[in-house]
Amino acid sequence: MSDKPVALVTGCSTGVGLYTAIRLAEAGYKAVATMRDVSKQQALFDEAANAGVEIEVRPLDVCHQASIDTAVAAVMAAHGRIDLLVNNAGAGFLGSVEHTGDADLRRTMETNFFGVWNLTRAVLPHMRAQGSGRIISVTSVGGLLGQPFNEAYCAAKFAVEGMMEGLAPLAAQFGVQVCLVEPGPINTEFVASVRSTSQDALAAMAEPYATLAQRYMASSGNVFATYGQTGDDIARIIADLAVAEGPDFRTITSDFAKAMVASKVVDPTGNSVIKIFNDRLKG
Repeated sequence: MSDKPVALVTGCSTGVGLYTAIRLAEAGYKAVATMRDVSKQQALFDEAANAGVEIEVRPLDVCHQASIDTAVAAVMAAHGRIDLLVNNAGAGFLGSVEHTGDADLRRTMETNFFGVWNLTRAVLPHMRAQGSGRIISVTSVGGLLGQPFNEAYCAAKFAVEGMMEGLAPLAAQFGVQVCLVEPGPINTEFVASVRSTSQDALAAMAEPYATLAQRYMASSGNVFATYGQTGDDIARIIADLAVAEGPDFRTITSDFAKAMVASKVVDPTGNSVIKIFNDRLKG
């Protein structure tokens, strides 16, 4: 059994997940880094060695319930507890409603929403039983603002936002804190890959979408270059939330992202909404 608090992190082969596992290990957690394909674990081990920390790697495909159940059971058997769940694994997709087929829509929803739902559902009973825990889910400003050519992705992130906002006051009754991390543009291998593969699809669109897609990609590319954060920037924010006393429900990770949603989100921390339902539950 671990003598350290145990963190289970998804999507750790690159980017935000990779650095989150490392920063949590530095913060004193037993970091259990999971990924769908553990053959991609070497980059994580290399970065962990550079940081002087040890990381435990386990396979976990959030799109398959059997994989979720196996991973959670293995962590509980090895360490006896899960103190922190970081829902980070995600799948990007660019395409309008007319250009998004059922397969792409379902893949996007399965990874970004149902994976979060099912893993949270698997971990929560253990946190409830131990009377403590923290769940941090990485969403996006795309979970607050619908964006052109991102309809499927935003739909999934909106769903996670609604799920966690509903769960937070209820989980609090069991000593479990729920938080959202909402980045704006991030410059990671994952995002670069999504943008690269999607450019071909958007470029192949016929009018009236073709010109609109070209304008969108050109303008968003400038945003990434000028305002994009790194995966490690987001990881450090997650690590700070993991150890914070009374963390905010909602953390928008940059001033640029806050400015994007300012007209929609009056209280960017989300605390006022959580308090309303917390008060109702307390009676």
